[in-house]
Amino acid sequence: MLTMASASKESTGFAAKLDAYFSISGRGSTFGREVRGGLTTFLTMVYIVVLNPVILANVPDRDGMFLGGGTEPNTVAVATGTALVAGVVTLLMGAWARFPMALAAGLGLNSFVAYGLVGSGQLTWPQAMGLIVVEGALVLVLVLTKLRLKFLQAIPQELKHAIAAGIGLFLAFIAFWDAKVVRDPGADFDPTPSEFGVGGYIVSWTVVVFFVGLLLAAVLLVRKVKGALLYSILGATVVAFAVQAISPQAWALNVPSFSGLDFTPLQFDTLFHIDLFGAFTESAGVGVVSALLLVFSLLVVDFFDTMGTMTAVGEEAGLLDSDGIPERSQEILIVDSLGAMAGGLGGVSSNTSYIESASGVGDGARTGLASIVTGVAFLVTMFVAPVAQVIPHEAATPVLVIVGLMMLASAVDIDWKDYRISVPAFLTIVVMPFGYSIAAGIGVGAIAYAVINAATGNAKAVKPLMWVSAGAFVLYFGIDAIRAWLGIG
Repeated sequence: MLTMASASKESTGFAAKLDAYFSISGRGSTFGREVRGGLTTFLTMVYIVVLNPVILANVPDRDGMFLGGGTEPNTVAVATGTALVAGVVTLLMGAWARFPMALAAGLGLNSFVAYGLVGSGQLTWPQAMGLIVVEGALVLVLVLTKLRLKFLQAIPQELKHAIAAGIGLFLAFIAFWDAKVVRDPGADFDPTPSEFGVGGYIVSWTVVVFFVGLLLAAVLLVRKVKGALLYSILGATVVAFAVQAISPQAWALNVPSFSGLDFTPLQFDTLFHIDLFGAFTESAGVGVVSALLLVFSLLVVDFFDTMGTMTAVGEEAGLLDSDGIPERSQEILIVDSLGAMAGGLGGVSSNTSYIESASGVGDGARTGLASIVTGVAFLVTMFVAPVAQVIPHEAATPVLVIVGLMMLASAVDIDWKDYRISVPAFLTIVVMPFGYSIAAGIGVGAIAYAVINAATGNAKAVKPLMWVSAGAFVLYFGIDAIRAWLGIG
């Protein structure tokens, strides 16, 4: 009996220490909510373990070699590396920064690396990954000097609300597009850029599964069911399995079926397969100036994407201070910059903070414990990836629509009658989904804010670092013209 009592006290003491370290009770959360939130985040972003190899593994470099080495695609190695790096950096975000935000290989960045750097014949895979590491190191320097945090503090509060609202719409668009609820008509003679379903009609059971998940999430939220978003994903997945069993469908990415799964042993061929400064040598196909401009392009996207994501997730979780800055923001930004470096060292492209983390926050996550759950789930995925990846987009992405709604609520705090702020705020909000880029939305908003206020006699409202941000984005948006002007293609 004494032994059992002692063990019980020890267990209680550990739980209390864990609670205090992560401020679980202090942030109005519970262990159960953190676990559910972490799993919800994982389920909404585990697609990257499948999608990253699709983008990276099948592109040969100028020497005819594939990522990880060899003359054949290393799909399993890229998937394993993707899950490994995402798991490690997300664990670091949870354990050290203690913030409910997960990281993984950045979409958009990986396409730029695959097709802009390697597929174009400019760099080899090791040289491209070396460039990623260099860019991450530069961002880390900016963080350690606290310059990155100062940029965040320079952004007006109402623009921060606009960033959160814009990301909300961006999330909803991602969900509709990835599940093929909204799609490109695909006809050359059709001027319509996108359409609902096919010609405005629902002709696929996969879309039905999406709306089942969406309505289920909404009903569970209205009924105040704990874990509503996670349960909606699992419920929609069950429906997807039933649909697939009755009538096989063309799913957007993952097929809800356990048949034909490949349990190939773990492969780590992409790890440390880099040439750190190869992109800056004469043997590279870009030249030093062009390589520096490429690093600048990567840096701008990484620099401002995470600032927007961190602000949006923090606002949704109620973790921002009066200046719109989350607690332990310096640690958050350090982990994110290390993620960029880790992605290059792991050979899976720059890892960055995922806005899908907001789905876990929407399901109750408030602390770094949720990120630890997400990180562990990614590490487990290395071993059981085929099982973890049978959840189709149509079942996982509906929660992003609900989270988008939650984040859009921040727009009510913007003074829409003051055009000095409402025009930049509106541009920030609409450019994100329409331009499919968080960084582009922040950039257009920053430029508009600086120009409009300066041109209307209110230049003192624009902080010096906002001018620097606006100037950096002007350079970023014109990078191709600058390269052409310098004759470096």
